[in-house]
Amino acid sequence: MLRVEYSKDGDAAYIYLTSIAAGQVARTALIDPADSAESIIGIDFDSNGMMLGIEVLDASRRLPASLLESASKPGSP
Repeated sequence: MLRVEYSKDGDAAYIYLTSIAAGQVARTALIDPADSAESIIGIDFDSNGMMLGIEVLDASRRLPASLLESASKPGSP
């Protein structure tokens, strides 16, 4: 179940690798690419270390335009 949401206003994308229940995210690992202090990628994990999803800030610079164009808006089904 791969699903992508993109907020153009915040230029942030979330890539769901699976369905995520409330409270399921136990840990978020942050990655700060060396070329920009403002670009951060967060990887969410459950309590067993299973990767649940990936948040990408400054998404228009980090992800293909075709992916962002086909993404749903946050909160939409």
